[in-house]
Amino acid sequence: MIASVNGRVAAVGPDGAVVEVGGVGLAVQCTPGTIARLQVGEPARLATSLVVREDSLTLYGFADDDERQLFELLQTANGVGPRLAQAVLAIHPPREIRRAVTMGDLKALMQVPGIGKKGAERLVLELRDRLGSTTTDTQLDAPSGLPAVTPVAPWRDQLTAALVSLGWSAKEADGALGQLEPVAEEQIAATGSAQIAVLLRQALQLLGRA
Repeated sequence: MIASVNGRVAAVGPDGAVVEVGGVGLAVQCTPGTIARLQVGEPARLATSLVVREDSLTLYGFADDDERQLFELLQTANGVGPRLAQAVLAIHPPREIRRAVTMGDLKALMQVPGIGKKGAERLVLELRDRLGSTTTDTQLDAPSGLPAVTPVAPWRDQLTAALVSLGWSAKEADGALGQLEPVAEEQIAATGSAQIAVLLRQALQLLGRA
């Protein structure tokens, strides 16, 4: 199993990134929130999980080991594959996933595309006693002086950097984020922080229509 990758970010795309490790570029599938924290040309460490299929090898990347462990645990539930597990993490941080499952918050789980009421009930039934308690959202220190993937910039700076790395100009990014500012303010008022993954998806939709 490839537990982590540590190297320079060579490219960033809508669904993942390429990280150069020992002269080899590894394609890593990531959530929008993780992608938003990566900068082309900068070093980064991603916790990873390798999913092996008969016709493919897919490497999934995460901001820390807690996200990776939760990704793997979600797949132990009936009907949950790697793409759906990643979608759960794209919508909710690990702390919120644990809370939703432990408290039986079906509405929160049903916010994930692909999860209906029955699917949410199944997640609660099968995982409630296995997810563990909510932990603090700390990042593991990256070895060899390389920084962990942590959200250090304000939400707008993070998203601007992500959109520019995906090929849009700073002016285009600023225009899209200006439209999303009321949404971000509502998120901050409700939860104390902006939901980077959700905002990035909405910004990409706005720019795509433009």
